[in-house]
Amino acid sequence: MAFSNLTSKAALLYDEWIKDADPRVDGYPLMTSPLPQTVIIGAYICFVTTLVPKFMENRKPFELRQLMTLYNFGVVAFSLYMVYEFLMSCWATGYSFRCDIVDYSRSPMALRMVRVCWLYYFSKFIELLDTIFFVLRKKNGQVTFLHVLHHSIMPWTWWFGVKFAPGGLGTFHALLNCIVHVIMYTYYGLCSLGPAFHKYLWWKKHMTSIQLIQFILVTVHIGQLFLMDNCPYQYPIFMYIIWLYGFMFLVLFLHFWYHAYTRGKRLPKFMENGISKSKDQ
Repeated sequence: MAFSNLTSKAALLYDEWIKDADPRVDGYPLMTSPLPQTVIIGAYICFVTTLVPKFMENRKPFELRQLMTLYNFGVVAFSLYMVYEFLMSCWATGYSFRCDIVDYSRSPMALRMVRVCWLYYFSKFIELLDTIFFVLRKKNGQVTFLHVLHHSIMPWTWWFGVKFAPGGLGTFHALLNCIVHVIMYTYYGLCSLGPAFHKYLWWKKHMTSIQLIQFILVTVHIGQLFLMDNCPYQYPIFMYIIWLYGFMFLVLFLHFWYHAYTRGKRLPKFMENGISKSKDQ
């Protein structure tokens, strides 16, 4: 009886909370409630940390080079498309890069932003394949806590962003992330083509710098908003979440930079594997 009452109260609280959601995303897959994505992410964590490593224990690693080439360059193409859509949806056509609020109208521009926000959210599920490729190839050292946390938390938190605030200042880090992914997955795609293409990868040493710049820009962009007297952004909680996420990874990348380039020492294993992928990705 007590459990039934608790469930009823939880349902009422959920109904009260969800009524403020953006109705424009109602027809998009996975947007009905956070439960389906929670199940997917939970299955992903169980799959890559327990089930597949156990299955692969006495088996040879899979040779997935061709599949990974297709996957990496597919992500490049998808990321390029999202960069274009984010720019055309407002970042190159009206946003100030300061206190940009969400446009909840049904204008073509506003609906275009809603669509690319959902596409970015969905891309986070596609990127779960990164980890699955690791475990199928028995690269279990790459499946660190940091790696799994990053791939799990991004789609889960972005559900709330798309559900309540698809647009505005909260999408700046998504635009940057898509730009960085164009560069990163191009690198991984060339790696997957084999040693003959490694001579074109002289820019590997700049990969950390590019990712570091990304988190600096995210942190500064959100940080400036806390200094404004009045920013009418509709969901301030997202500002804190984005800033915390950007700052956390900024610290991790600065730590990486210090050990790898200032002291020239071998990185702690969780940093080495958690931040950068293996060369033969």
